[in-house]
Amino acid sequence: MAKLLNGIAASGGIVIAPVHLLSYGKPPVKDQKTTDVNHEVERLHDSFRITATELEQIIQQATRNYGKQIKGPLEQQLVILRDWEFPALIGRLIVSQKVTAISAIENGLATTLARIDQTTRTGHRQAIAYQDVAQRLITHLQPQKNEQLDHRAIVVSHEVSPSLVASFNPQLVAGVITDNGGATAHSALLTAELGIPAVVGTKAATQIAKEDMVAIIDGEHGKVIFQPTPQEIDHYQQLAAQYQQQQQSLGAYRDLATVTADGNRVHVAANIALPDELNQLIKSGAEGIGLYRSEFLFLNVDHRVTEDEQVANYKAALLAMPHDRVVIRVQDLGADKQPRFGQERNVKLFSQRGLRWLLKQEPILRTQLRALLRASVYGHLGIMFPFVTTIDEFQRALAILDQERRLLEEQGHAVANNVEVGMMIETPAAVLMADQFAKYADFFSIGSNDLVQYLFAEDRTDSSNQHYVALNPAVLRAIKQVIQAAHAEGKWISLCGEMATLKLAQPLVLAMGIDEFSLPLPAILPLKQRLQNLSVRQLQPLVKQVLMMENDDEVAEVVNKWLRRHQKK
Repeated sequence: MAKLLNGIAASGGIVIAPVHLLSYGKPPVKDQKTTDVNHEVERLHDSFRITATELEQIIQQATRNYGKQIKGPLEQQLVILRDWEFPALIGRLIVSQKVTAISAIENGLATTLARIDQTTRTGHRQAIAYQDVAQRLITHLQPQKNEQLDHRAIVVSHEVSPSLVASFNPQLVAGVITDNGGATAHSALLTAELGIPAVVGTKAATQIAKEDMVAIIDGEHGKVIFQPTPQEIDHYQQLAAQYQQQQQSLGAYRDLATVTADGNRVHVAANIALPDELNQLIKSGAEGIGLYRSEFLFLNVDHRVTEDEQVANYKAALLAMPHDRVVIRVQDLGADKQPRFGQERNVKLFSQRGLRWLLKQEPILRTQLRALLRASVYGHLGIMFPFVTTIDEFQRALAILDQERRLLEEQGHAVANNVEVGMMIETPAAVLMADQFAKYADFFSIGSNDLVQYLFAEDRTDSSNQHYVALNPAVLRAIKQVIQAAHAEGKWISLCGEMATLKLAQPLVLAMGIDEFSLPLPAILPLKQRLQNLSVRQLQPLVKQVLMMENDDEVAEVVNKWLRRHQKK
């Protein structure tokens, strides 16, 4: 009998294949006592050594399998394994609690997670990295059944980690289904980057699935069908063929400028976090870089990142997009995101982040601004300050930037004269003062993830949150207000974050007058195609209607109906 589960669409695509069950992510028995702590400490050290070697092999294997380097989250785990702090904590727990290495890892993980502020995306990813490391350590310490995949199948697991995803053989793993997880988890983002169809957060997949049971993944709509009927298999085979044709047709939009059906020019730019992603920009169809997250240059490195090293990174980004604008966000550090070298950690101060934190670490800010200005001669650079909340903060940052420009010119360094300076709109305070900020900023970028979080005082990493919370009229009104404020001063404005990828939000923001969408690389071509089939003029009555609604469910229903009625197939 067919069984349908609804989950979260983490990575698009439709696939039909037998199930392969993994036990990954299921916790072992806690607080197992031992009488031989020395033996358990030795086992722990062996597990750390084996796991580090295994992760190095996974990075190399993933590069061979996927033709690109999958390094970011895995290198973060290598740093954890090689750092003295985590293994030392677990070793102390073995001795003090007289428990096995496995129990000490579980207890040490709980202690570490309690110190991390998981209400931010980086904190959430850091927690996932520790959980992944702990799971791999435990795997090498306890007997495991042979779960090696030797045929093409859909992997079903309680959860998956970034390193587990990276270790998949793309010839054998047809798709991924999990009980837990959200669309913004790093493992989910990695399945999307690697083109593996995935549905996460189904709650009960491992309870229903049996080894070699046939399953269907609908990664477009977040649906999973176990034991489908012959009619369902035929239906989804047709949908899979249509999906493949659609993906192939997207290539026609790669080199085209994005223009709506009624002639409005819109830019579709890329979000970039890792230097390795620069190699994929041309194939992605990106019309520039809308958000280069420079903080990833400073995280998980064991030395102070020099000015020259920064210049080299920013130069590479600018040269990758020689004819388009590249917006590099000044490092969004503080709170849970601290550089490993040269600064005292303070993960409990949630409010100390972004520009507020940088103004208290002025040498760090000045060094980065110098590096950005030195690199500016290699392209069209936009410098963007993160988490700006007051006019005074922004003016202080602009003054420091101007001082560093003058110093560089006095020292004989060339600096481009077309550098744009903008800011993120991420808090209610910035929304309410957008008309004043627009007098000083060259551009705005709406950081929808944080903006939604702070508007509703809600943890955006919690998978139980409403799926369409970004469509709430409060969010839409805030965005419209900011767009109007920017345009009143003749400034351009971009939208980044998860909201920029939502199919139901994109038409509304387009009609409000957004100038640029900034998205992950795999989402760029589908959006370019979608926008060219939309008319800003036809969307105006819809925008007026949804702004008067009371909740996101009403908005989603009305937008869905409008799209079915108007959008070209």
